[in-house]
Amino acid sequence: MQRSERVGDEIRRVLADLIQHEIKDPRLPPMVSVISVEASRDLSHAKVYISILGDEKDKENGILALRSAAGYLRREVASRIRLRVAPELHLIFDDSIERGIRLTKLIDDVMQ
Repeated sequence: MQRSERVGDEIRRVLADLIQHEIKDPRLPPMVSVISVEASRDLSHAKVYISILGDEKDKENGILALRSAAGYLRREVASRIRLRVAPELHLIFDDSIERGIRLTKLIDDVMQ
């Protein structure tokens, strides 16, 4: 496993903890998950794939809340993992969980 993959996994773990326990923004819905993190080779950038369950307003508010907290998240990630350079976090909305739930529901409907 490459160093960027290990650091990406650690960033994912730290971000999930921060989002669940540290961010107190009322716009943030309760069902926010960090799906995966892809860190660049030089660890200066990280693509963070986020899933938000809820309606469209929850998703919009969740992304806005996370983007407004991006500086705090970046600073905390750098201090908790002790990286020389804090990676710039690029938040990307990922709806794969919702698609999976929808497909499972469709398969269950067909089977009945």
